[in-house]
Amino acid sequence: MALSPEALWQMPNEKLLNLLNSRVLPKPEKIHFYAPSFMYYRTAYFCSSPRDFPTISVTGKGCVLNCKHCGGKVLETMYPAKTPGELYNLCGKLKAEGAVGCLVSGGCLSDGSVPLDRFVGAIRRVKADFGLTVFAHVGVVDFERALRLKEAGLDAALLDVLGADETIMEVYNLNLTVEDYERALKVLNLAGLPFVPHVIVGLHYGKLMGEFNALQLISRYNPSALVVIAFMPIHGTAMAHVAPPEPLNIARVLAVARVMFPETPIALGCMRPKGRHRVETDILAVKAGVNAIAFPTEEAIKFAEEQGFELVFSSYCCSQIYRDFWRTNTKRK
Repeated sequence: MALSPEALWQMPNEKLLNLLNSRVLPKPEKIHFYAPSFMYYRTAYFCSSPRDFPTISVTGKGCVLNCKHCGGKVLETMYPAKTPGELYNLCGKLKAEGAVGCLVSGGCLSDGSVPLDRFVGAIRRVKADFGLTVFAHVGVVDFERALRLKEAGLDAALLDVLGADETIMEVYNLNLTVEDYERALKVLNLAGLPFVPHVIVGLHYGKLMGEFNALQLISRYNPSALVVIAFMPIHGTAMAHVAPPEPLNIARVLAVARVMFPETPIALGCMRPKGRHRVETDILAVKAGVNAIAFPTEEAIKFAEEQGFELVFSSYCCSQIYRDFWRTNTKRK
């Protein structure tokens, strides 16, 4: 059965659900489950470590944008390291405690970038001296910064890709357009830096807007992997009372991504609603053919096990799927 991304995107809910239950979509032989250190996680199958893969903010709790969905709240959960020296010393301490890597993040500047320029040297030293895997949220990056990060040994650049100008302006409070995000994808590709785009389902006040366009933009380049996440209301933010997208709409984006990127590893990322919503989303994600899920519900793990998938557990960030996938596949990028 030949499926086009456009047909999947427009498919009525009932028909889409039937399709997901029919096993028509391509499925991997194994599913990787990731549980990095920034959230406590325990199931009968796996328990997270408080030290293995933490997240670090180079801006502390500060962010110029004050996005409506986040308001800087996510930064409060990260280790602060506001100078290159602090970043290097923190990574050394984490390495001594048993860390295998870290995610370098931070608030954005008014141009949509994460201010990483002065941390490039520290990242290079961290890689050379401690051998940690280092991923970084780069924001809307330019070619020079992407090239410097590549030369510093950054393992992968992470970038949220928005596909609607309205969402960029209204939710991110950014005076940018979709073309700016496409330009960032282009320079990451040109720099030869492994990059893992993230598509946020329902960021426009819980509704679908621009997700399909974001996938199309990404498909023009050569992503190392693709991560799909979903808006979740956070207490104390401007969108705290906005309903999240329905699990089936998250699955719709995953199914379209699976058809659009048949040979690219796809992960359901850490940011998504919890509770019964997450249980339903995670099971649908398995049916949609994802290669990885971050912080999976026990119900989804059990479902994947019953379906005969090989299960692999890891304390890395789910962007690690780009390495874990290609290590065990005969087709190489």
